[in-house]
Amino acid sequence: MPLVNIVLTLIVVGVLLWLINRFIPMAGSIKSILNAVVVIVVVIWLLNVFGVLSTVNRFHVGG
Repeated sequence: MPLVNIVLTLIVVGVLLWLINRFIPMAGSIKSILNAVVVIVVVIWLLNVFGVLSTVNRFHVGG
């Protein structure tokens, strides 16, 4: 995946999250959970894009 696509995806996700936080009224706790979930999903996606998760999936614990 080209670096430009990754940067554009991050910008779009950031703007969408900002729009949701700014213009959709919701409780602070729900907003915090939403932000945390989006950040975790984006970090996992980035790890997958850069191939870190494929390396981790090769390790087996136990049996």
